[in-house]
Amino acid sequence: MSNKQGAVSELPVQHPAESIAQAYTDTLSCVLQQLDTKQIARLVDSLLEMKRQNGTLFICGNGGSAANAIHLANDFTFGINPQGNAIKVEALAANSSVLTCLGNDIGYENIFSHQLKVKANSNDLLLVLSGSGNSQNIINAISQAQAIGMTTVGILGFKGGKAKPMLDQVFHFDVQDMQISEDTQVIIGHILMKALYQELKNV
Repeated sequence: MSNKQGAVSELPVQHPAESIAQAYTDTLSCVLQQLDTKQIARLVDSLLEMKRQNGTLFICGNGGSAANAIHLANDFTFGINPQGNAIKVEALAANSSVLTCLGNDIGYENIFSHQLKVKANSNDLLLVLSGSGNSQNIINAISQAQAIGMTTVGILGFKGGKAKPMLDQVFHFDVQDMQISEDTQVIIGHILMKALYQELKNV
């Protein structure tokens, strides 16, 4: 028997990134099973009614959720109707001059609520994006929206935090992972965009 014939074949070693990728996609798939499609339909109807009332969708979040808010503002401005029959939308984290002014002068916890006090009315809708649901600027934004009479909606992760019981409508994904939580924000936003596109394309 030759040395070659007697050699034991080594099993391939899996790269750590492979197991991370598999675990991540498995978790995301499992989490998305929590999505209630009837809630999507309800929010689409709310957004269409807001549009009929000439209202504005305000979106806010911190960190990655702030970036997601800006991303979704783009989708709702153009993606749902490239011809211009879209909805009025503003991401409250988009203007760095406003954010730094408010953060410096009246505190970071008020950077969203003060903008709503100045800009919003009862025909508008607030969408908060938050992993924990506990950020004070998110809580203050919800409270301000309630005082104005706005409809409030949230996409939340973890246990939902203080925000969960405050909101009119909640998409809560019970997952202890900030990245997965932030993924759900964009996924729901894209589903809404596609649904609104269908509703508005022939209007």
